[in-house]
Amino acid sequence: MRTSRWLTTALALSVAGAGAGIGLGVAPEAAAITPPVAFTADPLPTWQPNGIVWALAEAGGTVFAGGTFSAVRPPAGAGGSEQQAVNFTALDAATGAPTACKLSFTIGSGTATVRALALSPDKKTLYAGGYFGAVNGTPVSSLAAIDVATCTPKASFRPAFAATVRALAVTGDTVYAGGDFLTVAGQPRQRFAAVATADGALRPFTANADEPGRAVEVTPDGTKVLLGGDFFTVNGTSTHALAVVDATSGALTKTYPGFIETNSVVKDIATDATGFYTANEGTGGGVFDGRIALNLADFSQRWRDTCLGATQAVLPYQNVLYSASHAHDCSSVGEFPDGRRYHLLAQPTTSVGKLGWAPDTNDGIGEGIGPRVMSVGSKGGVQYLWVGGEFTTVNGAAQQSLTRFASTGDTGAPTAPVASAVSFRPGQVQVRWRTSLDLDDSRLTYRIYRNGAATPVGTVTTDSLFFLRPQASWTDTTVTAGQTYTYRVTATDAAGNTSALSGTAAVTVPTAPEAYPDRVRSDGAGLYWRWDESALPYVADSSDGGNTSGVHHNAPALRQTPAAVTGASTAIGFNGTDAKVYSDRRTQVGGSYTLETWVKTGTTRGGKLLGFGNNQDRGSSQYDKHLYMTNDGRIVFGVYTGATRTITTGGTDRYNDNTWHHVVATQGPGGMALYVDGVQKGTLNVTAHENFAGFWRVGGDSLGGWPERPTSEFFAGQLDETAVYPTVLTPAQVQAHHALATAPAPSVVQLTAAEDTYANAGAPGTNYGTSGSLAVRGTSLYSSYLRFNLPAAPAGTVLKSATLSVKTSTMAGAGTADTVSVVPVTGAWTEEGTTYTNRPTTGAPALGGFAGIPDGSAVHTTGLDTAALSAALGGSYSLALTSPGTDALWLWSSEAPAGEGTPRLTLTFGP
Repeated sequence: MRTSRWLTTALALSVAGAGAGIGLGVAPEAAAITPPVAFTADPLPTWQPNGIVWALAEAGGTVFAGGTFSAVRPPAGAGGSEQQAVNFTALDAATGAPTACKLSFTIGSGTATVRALALSPDKKTLYAGGYFGAVNGTPVSSLAAIDVATCTPKASFRPAFAATVRALAVTGDTVYAGGDFLTVAGQPRQRFAAVATADGALRPFTANADEPGRAVEVTPDGTKVLLGGDFFTVNGTSTHALAVVDATSGALTKTYPGFIETNSVVKDIATDATGFYTANEGTGGGVFDGRIALNLADFSQRWRDTCLGATQAVLPYQNVLYSASHAHDCSSVGEFPDGRRYHLLAQPTTSVGKLGWAPDTNDGIGEGIGPRVMSVGSKGGVQYLWVGGEFTTVNGAAQQSLTRFASTGDTGAPTAPVASAVSFRPGQVQVRWRTSLDLDDSRLTYRIYRNGAATPVGTVTTDSLFFLRPQASWTDTTVTAGQTYTYRVTATDAAGNTSALSGTAAVTVPTAPEAYPDRVRSDGAGLYWRWDESALPYVADSSDGGNTSGVHHNAPALRQTPAAVTGASTAIGFNGTDAKVYSDRRTQVGGSYTLETWVKTGTTRGGKLLGFGNNQDRGSSQYDKHLYMTNDGRIVFGVYTGATRTITTGGTDRYNDNTWHHVVATQGPGGMALYVDGVQKGTLNVTAHENFAGFWRVGGDSLGGWPERPTSEFFAGQLDETAVYPTVLTPAQVQAHHALATAPAPSVVQLTAAEDTYANAGAPGTNYGTSGSLAVRGTSLYSSYLRFNLPAAPAGTVLKSATLSVKTSTMAGAGTADTVSVVPVTGAWTEEGTTYTNRPTTGAPALGGFAGIPDGSAVHTTGLDTAALSAALGGSYSLALTSPGTDALWLWSSEAPAGEGTPRLTLTFGP
């Protein structure tokens, strides 16, 4: 078991406020992909060999590919017929189609192959190495020189390599070779040799290695040669897998004993102006499979990327190191844990952190390695990154052995965001979504659309990576209590490619804060999963600034009822076999934290409820800070400090009784504590836990080695309102959460007006009690009067909020630019008897008001003073609508069918 060092990844977030949406125009081409990435992740149509590509080189807009194959065929869906191509093909860099250059690399017995291609500095001669005896019938011995202009082998170049040549590097007068050979031209040269570019004559260069050479590269100044391979000695001196030698003599100038693990090798070396980079592959446990950057000044290490996954090729280009591998575990550098394979990656040449470029292949045929080699070709001012290997798919589509990516023409749109919306208090809606996937853009702009409008109400620009897609959110503060809103979100890359709209997220704004979630958020939850999702596979984080969404694994049961918290919507169900949830954001847990969840089960097999592990969809090898249930229904809270340290509920209490229980665990400077249903069940004077970065796990994870380990590591039952805090909740806070959850449910009462009418100064003796309209104006005066019969507060509750809703009529100019106040009525009145002459007296202060109401028939709502209405509960209460101005407001009365239940008073009662 490896113990890894962990790093954290920070993502930048910038938000444009409500109404500050930006246009959908296409960005300039230079910004079409997120810098410093130079290539899109959109594969271009490319002819494909029927075997493995081992080598690539480029000259004058032509890309040469060598390997082990017999033919090339058009890309899927394209016209044309298969063409013979014996271990070699030449392709147009811009079209991906074969050129007129045809070469066949053959051998009398065995299987011929081309393993290395390199061009002379003037790009007039192509050198090919491998295992072959002839090129187009011209006899050669595993190394050939090809005239690029005529596409013919140079008969005068006749070195004799006795075995496979796997690597080549060329200067103006020398070809350096590495491979399996032990002699060249009959002279001893073990695995590395140098010959003249003109005729292949053997050079004095001697760098004898005890195992095969796989990589050779000349430093930019031409004075040194970098060697890579399987070897443990060069010229009899210990240096494993990597060495630096003199370019003329082959004498060692830098050795690397113990620098690379003994069960790892160097498969490729590449240089730029500042350094050189190695691609490394290992076999067995404790291997080094990643990449190393070394400085040219002194050949010392600049950085080491310890991702696991057999790196085959490295290519520095414009300060980015592109690599071909099947990276499956980058946890040691703070990135993704062991899991799916990523075959193409990019990172700055200055550091190990991955960039937002991740087109992908599969492992393919042969050894199942995937891509093997990379090269950059250029034509018509466009650069093309070519990738060869043994894969059979690219980005999920059929394509064998060769693919290419351009520096222009980003056409891939981000995936559609998965959005949801919640509102825990009046005046606020939190719209949140899991950030989208875009294989060549790590910075995307999200636009939020409300109620089907064409113009966004807000924008958010944020970073995400293919392995790190945190939740993003935006808060709408222009909403009205009691109203329902819908939201949809899109993602746009820098080239203007826009995703489909997310599904519609609907939410009703409460008229009073929801007590339980509001308290969890205000108490500082850093992760808050309420389990209200209606679709797989993502779990929204409802914490105040939350960005830690979750991922459902093996389809837990959604929207389970009844939920744990009174008034809350749903819970989540786990099958006790393989269903679980994991966070999609790596985190490091500090010295203080709190775990909280509600649990309901009848299981007798126990299981993990909530905990922290170093893996996501697989069982963790490091795991602590967790809550689990024993077979007999007791709760255990445990941490690992070099030994397991636990608190277990005792006595006769058993919590597998199919009722909801509130479980809270804390650890901090005061030690550990465990609470169930608001009651402290135990403490332990332990302040430490295992220090590693990882992921929150719910419903299942490893429990090997822990006391009273249950039969099942997976939990069978329901969980609800799961939260993690970066602080220790106090006993009072824990008790308050339990009390709020079990308090009487909030109730909403909607009342239509029992009586309503208006008074008109222009007709002082007229009664309008049966009219379908109400009117409000200051000069000449119209006043409207409303009476509601208020209920008493339900037992255990008080009035939390009150709102008045009115609806403008359909007449032209029904709205008003003037302020309309809602004031109490202190005098007596009746609907059938009120006129302007005997209108009732009104009081002060105002209970609420409208700051103008626009034209057009619509419902408008204002909050009212809760204290004033609370005093009148259980009796009738009268309101008046007044205005100081001259612009009349016309409303539907309760008698008008078009009023649709207005005027309406909405009362919300809560604990």
